[in-house]
Amino acid sequence: MSLAVSSSPKKWMSNCVRVLNSFICYLVFIIFDLLDAVLCIIYRYLDERIEGVTSPCCCSKWERQEKKIMMNDEDDDISDSLYERKSMFRKMGLLQFGRKREDSNGKCGGRKVNCWSDCGCESCLSWVNGSDDDYKLHFVVKEPLLATSENCRGDPYENVIFLHGFMCSSSFWTETVFPCFSENVNHNYRLIAIDLLGFGKSPKPRDCLYTLKDHVEMIEKSVLQPLHLGTFHLVAHSMGSVIALALAAKYHNCVKSITLVAPPYSSFEGNDACLNALEKFAGKKLWPMLSAGSSFMSWDLNFLITDMTRHTHQSAWRSMHNVICGGAKFMDSYLKILTKSRVRINVIQGDKDQVVPRECISKFKLKAPHAEINIIPNADHSTVLLGREKKFAQNLEHTWASC
Repeated sequence: MSLAVSSSPKKWMSNCVRVLNSFICYLVFIIFDLLDAVLCIIYRYLDERIEGVTSPCCCSKWERQEKKIMMNDEDDDISDSLYERKSMFRKMGLLQFGRKREDSNGKCGGRKVNCWSDCGCESCLSWVNGSDDDYKLHFVVKEPLLATSENCRGDPYENVIFLHGFMCSSSFWTETVFPCFSENVNHNYRLIAIDLLGFGKSPKPRDCLYTLKDHVEMIEKSVLQPLHLGTFHLVAHSMGSVIALALAAKYHNCVKSITLVAPPYSSFEGNDACLNALEKFAGKKLWPMLSAGSSFMSWDLNFLITDMTRHTHQSAWRSMHNVICGGAKFMDSYLKILTKSRVRINVIQGDKDQVVPRECISKFKLKAPHAEINIIPNADHSTVLLGREKKFAQNLEHTWASC
């Protein structure tokens, strides 16, 4: 009886906290939705007044239908969440106010025009001069010591491509993991850390949709072809994991292993796959966001703060929707290809990750039974790597050596 009485106040307190959190979330995101609607109208007005033409927008299903007509078969690369995310003001039609027909072809590159809202830095405008084929991704290469095409035993060097996550850059790898590798890796592996399209020092084309196809094609054009990579390993964190799976599925005969750190895997299928993924990984919740922020701020990692400013609204917004949410439609097919090809898959996940819950990895294992799952205790979406760089590097070396 005493146990029941003592547990009742705890349950009551827990319910109160849950209700209070839900109410605060509702108020905060109502304000965000209103701010989004107001800024959308303001930006349309400024675009037309300053440049004479409004920029592409994602405010309603009308724009979605326009993109379907223009993109044709490429339409599947666009996430439904980009145009149909829930908003009270969207339903009210506020976002239709002042809308005019937009002049955009919807493909990567778009008009070679400097937007008034661009910051004007070199990386943001690196796509402006010349043709669409001129600009390429920025990447950092750590060549093997005493680099030649072969090591001292006459064996060819191994290549490893590193892909960062959302709102990060190649520094996520070069400043943390690269210094922790053993002499064996330093002598026998070429390490390649890429700034994904729209992030870091890579180009940020104004009218690009930043789809999975855009990201993969830029990696091909900027890294695979110029460096003549016949075989390679892949290592990716968070959003980069979706791009890594797409790249690995396309080059399954070339990929020797793929290591995914906190991959945002979604098993949703059908027409609502993208919207369900949006709710799963970027729902209107404050607590996971605060948790992720506190994890980053607990480390003295200045490059992370810098990376958060090295993208544009379009590159971050559209990559989040068209890669993380849009990728939900394709991940099972990618895993099917990799499973059939027997590509080695290694997944590293923190058991305290609130961004990508552990249940996602359990579903991942069902689709890729041969994948090796490594659950790190007391680690979240960032500390699954940050703070344990040496052990992480050792795990990678073991994976590469056993391929």
